Amino acid sequence: MIPVGYFFVLSGLLFFIGVFGFVTRRNLVAMLISVELILNSVDINFAAFNRLLFPDGYEGLFFTLFSIGVSAAESAVALAIIINVYRHFHSDQVNSIENMKL
Repeated sequence: MIPVGYFFVLSGLLFFIGVFGFVTRRNLVAMLISVELILNSVDINFAAFNRLLFPDGYEGLFFTLFSIGVSAAESAVALAIIINVYRHFHSDQVNSIENMKL
């Protein structure tokens, strides 16, 4: 059996890789992937804390499943927005959409 601390280390690494990718990338798709890494680290934390605090309970696993569903919906909406931005500006770089007018 894998110790719970390893899951926390993995979750922390995924979180900081996601934050680093979000801050340093200028491509919208790469930024979306970084946000997904952050959300996956949260899912791992939910499952690990459930295993640590309530070994026989399923509350953390239900939160994890709900979070995965929210992540899927967020990805679908974000990809639709990225596709519309690409169609309008012919670029998927962040600096190309800074000139949007209201």
